[in-house]
Amino acid sequence: MTRQPDAPRHVVATPGDADTVLRRLIRDGWLAREGFALPDPAWDVTGNHLVLHGRITDPETLQLAVLAAARGAGVVAICDAETTLGRALVDDLSRLGPLRQGVTPETPDSADNVADLVPEQRALLDRLAAGDTIAAAAAAEFLSLRTANRRIAEARAMFGVRTTREAVLAYLRQRGPQ
Repeated sequence: MTRQPDAPRHVVATPGDADTVLRRLIRDGWLAREGFALPDPAWDVTGNHLVLHGRITDPETLQLAVLAAARGAGVVAICDAETTLGRALVDDLSRLGPLRQGVTPETPDSADNVADLVPEQRALLDRLAAGDTIAAAAAAEFLSLRTANRRIAEARAMFGVRTTREAVLAYLRQRGPQ
């Protein structure tokens, strides 16, 4: 079974930024649709290459956006990430996988993968680099072992490596000195 790439998740500040991101996604084969309500009754819409977009103005819209992302749709949300609503959106979407905030310049496929890691993945990789086992790192980060293993597997896929050791080394190389 081949793993589908993660659907894009973006939180941007302005409609102009959203247009820039949407143009890139459409060029990459995504179908853009305004609003966050999914038209497809099937739970998993990953294969549809659908990206939903719009402004997050209230908790209900936030919930629709997060649900759409959880079901496999791409999301481009216009919201000030410094507000309470914006922080909640960023936090919820980050739990689902990589999240981009703002408009990032176009880069080749060899882009810096560290920026795509969710905070949990960074924390786990930092602990593994310091010599912790996966179980110890999971416990220290208040994660189940299964979630920790899943996050590390996602990091391995993101870095394009086969082993956790290789993922830690790639992370340290791209992260640079601290």
